[in-house]
Amino acid sequence: QVQLVESGGGLVQAGGSLRLSCAASGRAFSNYDMGWFRQAPGKEREFVAATTWSGTTYYTDSVKGRFTISRDNAKNTVYLQMNSLKPEDTAVYYCAIYVGFSGSSYYTSTGYDYWGQGTQVTVSS
Repeated sequence: QVQLVESGGGLVQAGGSLRLSCAASGRAFSNYDMGWFRQAPGKEREFVAATTWSGTTYYTDSVKGRFTISRDNAKNTVYLQMNSLKPEDTAVYYCAIYVGFSGSSYYTSTGYDYWGQGTQVTVSS
């Protein structure tokens, strides 16, 4: 059973930066495609970024140029560097493993399994 633990969230002013981490248990981390999602109060969970096992990355349009997803396979960890944060980035951020269920894509939560517990990011104006 794989477990994911997110950390690094917090309160930051608009324009600031945070780096989220997602640590995974298990020895097959380097084979996993990983994603970050977020969910704001009263809204559906939305895709933020993903990285394949080989390092190809995908981003939602609203974070392109501001967020960077990366991974350190030696540490079984995937990161989300968030710069130029905006109040609309406020949400609980989750990492997950992409398993590619039929009909899914990196951009949809239905393609993922093994979710972490989430970490709160709050951006004040």
